Amino acid sequence: QVQLVESGGGLVQAGGSLRLSCAASGGTFSMYAMGWFRQAPGKERDFVAAISKTGSSTYYTDSVKGRFTISRDNAKNTVDLQMNSLKPEDTAVYYCAVRNSLGHTTNAERFRSWGQGTQVTVSS
Repeated sequence: QVQLVESGGGLVQAGGSLRLSCAASGGTFSMYAMGWFRQAPGKERDFVAAISKTGSSTYYTDSVKGRFTISRDNAKNTVDLQMNSLKPEDTAVYYCAVRNSLGHTTNAERFRSWGQGTQVTVSS
């Protein structure tokens, strides 16, 4: 069973950047498509971005397109989320997870092995 640990969150001013990283262990990382989700207080966990096993395909929710970039390094068993031009509405706990279904999905129920999350706070 794969275990995931997120890092890289913090407090940043609007317009700033952060790079989140998710380190995987206990599985064959290159066999998994991966996703990033976020959850703000009192809200549901929402899809942010996903990447295929090889990294050849990436997907983003509309609100982050052009600002966020998902990437992976299968040699290092990591998946990163580069976040630029951050906005206060990006404030949330960010989670990475393994996609548990064939084909792209934004449904959190189709992901598993969630990490503990990393807090991102964007001040105005």
